[in-house]
Amino acid sequence: MAKLSLINREKKRQDLVKKYAKKRSELLQTIRDQSLDEEVSNEARLALQNLPRNSSPTRLRSRCELTGRPRGTYKIFGLGRMKIREIAFRGEIPGLTKASW
Repeated sequence: MAKLSLINREKKRQDLVKKYAKKRSELLQTIRDQSLDEEVSNEARLALQNLPRNSSPTRLRSRCELTGRPRGTYKIFGLGRMKIREIAFRGEIPGLTKASW
């Protein structure tokens, strides 16, 4: 199990990403808009740089929902590889079976 402080830090990042998502997308659109002046796009760049670092979605880390493990997580299930194995052996994930050939 991951440290509780790391799990809480990741939740805080997720909240910041949600909070600033709309503002971030608007600023990115103004930066990418070729019809606007350079001054306007530079102001938008500065405003984007002044947003909190943790509000960027690239700083998010996918973690297992049950254990908080950061590595070996599957996006489809939102679980780590070890928990998927345990749950699949119990037959609790429909359509997922152990490979045999």
